[in-house]
Amino acid sequence: MHLLNFSKKIFCYSNELANFPKKNLHKIELIKPLISKSFYEFKKSNDKKDKFCFLIVGGSQGAKIFDELIKQVMINISKNFTIKIIQQTSTENIKSLKNFYDTQNIENKIFDFEEKFIDLIGSSDLCITRAGATSLAEISIMHKPFIAIPLPSAKDNHQMKNAQYYKDKGCCWVLDQKSLNKEKLLNILLKILGEKSEFDTKKLNLEKLNYKNSWNDISQKLKKIINEN
Repeated sequence: MHLLNFSKKIFCYSNELANFPKKNLHKIELIKPLISKSFYEFKKSNDKKDKFCFLIVGGSQGAKIFDELIKQVMINISKNFTIKIIQQTSTENIKSLKNFYDTQNIENKIFDFEEKFIDLIGSSDLCITRAGATSLAEISIMHKPFIAIPLPSAKDNHQMKNAQYYKDKGCCWVLDQKSLNKEKLLNILLKILGEKSEFDTKKLNLEKLNYKNSWNDISQKLKKIINEN
């Protein structure tokens, strides 16, 4: 907070900031989330897929619930739908998780770190993810509906607030890890895949949210603000 006093401009994604000093409110410049240029330039494929693809990203912290709970849910999903799993896990758990899906005859790609994360998002239909600001912005710009499970221990509960932003705009589902169980997640996924209308609506809302959101627009705005000072 001390550095705010020395700043001329403060770039923010929202002006609804908790405990932000009122004397510095005039310095705020609202911008779209900053993500790699490659996400704006990614060529989306319209090819129809024979399998519904889940991208499951637990992040670097607290991913155990993703490893244990979600894999059990996916077994039940696979009994009703043809699916593919792309899932992040710890390095030491890759072999075990892959063997688990292989024995269930579920097509899968298991990874711990992926430089071309954009390709994984691009090949997925639905993401199940933590709610870091950058991750959600990357998924959003790719128009991928997602289920956010915010990290409960995140400082100031900021991940829940990140997810709520997209939920309020009708772009995602948000689940509280503290009350999450296998039955609840399974029911939500079965409804999403079975009805599809809500899924399609969220995808459309993501397209509307990112309409006219281009690399050129955001870079030009940043240049203009910086050149004013």
